[in-house]
Amino acid sequence: MAVVSTPAMSGFERRAVLSLTSLYAFRMLGLFMVLPVLTLYGDSYPGSNAFLLGLALGVYGLTQALLQIPFGSLSDRLGRKPLIAFGLLLFAAGSVLAASAESVYGLIAGRALQGAGAIAGTIMALVGDLTAERNRSKAMASIGVAIGVAFALAIVLGPAIARSQGLSGIFWATAGLALVGLVILFTLVPNAPLRPPAAKLPLGQVLKDPQLQRLNIAVLVLHFALMASFVVVPGLLLGELEIDREQHWLVYLPVMLLSFIVMLPFIIWAEKKRRHKPLLLIACALLLLAEGLFALSGFWGLGLLAGLLIFFIGFNMLEASLPSLLTRMAPMAAKGAASGVFSTYQFFGTFAGGACGGYLLGQFGAGALFALCAVLFVALAWVGLGMSGPPAVSTLFVDVHTSRLDRAEAELKALSGVREVLLARDQAVASVRIIEAEFDEAALQGLQLDAPAA
Repeated sequence: MAVVSTPAMSGFERRAVLSLTSLYAFRMLGLFMVLPVLTLYGDSYPGSNAFLLGLALGVYGLTQALLQIPFGSLSDRLGRKPLIAFGLLLFAAGSVLAASAESVYGLIAGRALQGAGAIAGTIMALVGDLTAERNRSKAMASIGVAIGVAFALAIVLGPAIARSQGLSGIFWATAGLALVGLVILFTLVPNAPLRPPAAKLPLGQVLKDPQLQRLNIAVLVLHFALMASFVVVPGLLLGELEIDREQHWLVYLPVMLLSFIVMLPFIIWAEKKRRHKPLLLIACALLLLAEGLFALSGFWGLGLLAGLLIFFIGFNMLEASLPSLLTRMAPMAAKGAASGVFSTYQFFGTFAGGACGGYLLGQFGAGALFALCAVLFVALAWVGLGMSGPPAVSTLFVDVHTSRLDRAEAELKALSGVREVLLARDQAVASVRIIEAEFDEAALQGLQLDAPAA
């Protein structure tokens, strides 16, 4: 009987992670290029003001939030790739609309349509489909690094394109990157080896899970603070440090690279020692410190640079670890739905951060915005105190003879330490999630499921 459970990534997993990382990076590159320049160049649109530019920055997150759960749930039924392809096409269409905008309202509409391509949760679920739990953190960390590299490239390319082509040039570039993503999807990304069964866990069960909810709240706060801070930070670099907007990449690039170097040992420590709760609390402390340094930037200009570095160390810690925890804790049959809920919170945070950041900046100044982010990080640390670590589980792929399909699921579930079983009848393979400390592999071998029924 063929049982696959490897501590190192298999060739199949490496191919899956590399291709999905590339797909994610190209999509996020298009998204991030607008981040450091929209509030700097957007004031040239008729009717623009601080609130509307903040809305243009964050409305992408609103449509993402509204559609992540439908995309994730449909991907459980229809497959991951069709939903990802549809989302990339919507993202490209929104980019074209934004590139053609002649007013701030057209810009907002284009950003909203970009966000309608709500595929982040579906991609996350596909990563979960194509990797075993023990390799999941490596896969998510790879995607996290790719996001960071995309951000670093974006803060170099975005200002350069905006300087020569304006914001419309950035949006035309994002449309092209979405089409590159389609090519990657259909030529490099492997198909998921298992198809979930027709019966699904109710969405309400996913929503009520207290551990998943803690992860959802964490990602909401994280992306609220990111978007709100970037309503203000580009202006501070320009005003307080007198760094020309075309030179902002000289700040962002070393900050991102340094933050990854510092963050990586913490991620390795948390994964090896199963210390995810302390990691979350450390990240909250760093993010809280960063907001304090942002607030002091008017009195101490270098505090802004220190704040940026500390902010992205904490941000990248959570950005790499939260999705990994989610895919380990979510039930296999509802992985797409759980990822959709997670991404809904993430992008609602993006929307709220942009909109609230623009409003607070216009009405009360930057200090009020930084104070709100600081309060949210304190609240997140309190929520994190109740978080438990990921279960010690693994996934085994077990061949099943066609004559044994009708009773294989019941036989597998009867084994000690078996937590969940998904049976893909068309492929004659069972995916078995086990509790490592309780599982008896000899009992599994004794079933001889790949042999014909007696």
